[in-house]
Amino acid sequence: MGRILCVGSINADYIYRVPHLPAPGETLNAASMTRMLGGKGANQSIAASLSGADVAHLGAIGVGDDWLIAALQGRGVDTQSVAMIDMPTGHAIINVDDAGENAIVLFPSANHSVPSHMLSDKISGYGVGDICLLQNEITISAEAAAQAKSAGMTVVYSAAPFSPDAVKEILPHADLLVMNEIEARDLSKFLNMDPSDLPCDVLVTRGADGSTYYGNQKINAGAFKVTAIDTTGAGDCYIGAFSAKRANGASVEEALRWAAAASAIQVSRPGTADAMPTKAEIEAFLKDRDQ
Repeated sequence: MGRILCVGSINADYIYRVPHLPAPGETLNAASMTRMLGGKGANQSIAASLSGADVAHLGAIGVGDDWLIAALQGRGVDTQSVAMIDMPTGHAIINVDDAGENAIVLFPSANHSVPSHMLSDKISGYGVGDICLLQNEITISAEAAAQAKSAGMTVVYSAAPFSPDAVKEILPHADLLVMNEIEARDLSKFLNMDPSDLPCDVLVTRGADGSTYYGNQKINAGAFKVTAIDTTGAGDCYIGAFSAKRANGASVEEALRWAAAASAIQVSRPGTADAMPTKAEIEAFLKDRDQ
C-alpha cells in the first residue's frame, strides 16, 4: 500500500463568536474564542490519516507552538518534517456571527518560509505508489510537485486558494487536479479551456451536489444527504479521504464514495480538523446507508 506525504500549511485558527460582523471602525465584544488547528494542508493530512493512510506532513510552525505538533500526532500524522522556525505560526482570525456568516483574516507567516532543503531529504524516501498532497497555502508547492513527480509519486494538487500563477507552475507536474466549482470556473477563464480537457485527471467537487471525476472516463459521484452544521474544511476532508483510499488500492469509484461519506460526517458536526471522521465512523456510516 502507498504512503502519503502532505507538503502544506499549518495554521492556528482563532475563532471569535460575535453578534454581527464588525463594520469599519467598530469594536465588538466576542461571546467566545476558540483556538484550533487549521490550514488546508493540516486538514488534509488529518483526514487522510484518520481514513487509514500512512501520512507524513512537511511544513513549518513558529517556535513554542508545540500544541500544533501534538494535535497532528494525536491523529496519527508523522510530524518529523515539521520545522520550528523563528517567526510566528501562520494563523487565521475568524469572526463568526449569529447567522453563521464569517469574515477571515489570514496571516501566512511560517507557511511562506518552509525550508526548501527539507524537500529533497524527505521526498527521497518516497516513490511509485506513494501520493504527494499539495495546496496553494505555502510557497514551495511548485518545487515539491516537480521533485515528487521526478521520484515517481502521484501528485494530487488542490488549487486553493486559487492562484493563476501557482496553477501555471504546478499543473505540468500534477497527476490529479482537485477544484471546487468556483475554482474550476476561474481556471477555465484563465486557461481558456474546459478543465476536462487538461492533460491530468481532474476532480471537481460540488458540495451537496456531489462531484465529477474526469479521467479515462467521466464519473459522476453523488453526495450523501445530511444536515450540515459547519461546512468549513469539507473540501479538505474530501481530498484527504479520497487520497487515503487511493493510496490503499481502492478504485476511483470506491474512493469517491468513501470521500463523500467522510465529508458528510464532517459537515454534520462543528469544527474543522476536530470534526474529521475516523475510518470506523466512515465504515459505520456506509454500512448504515447500504441497509
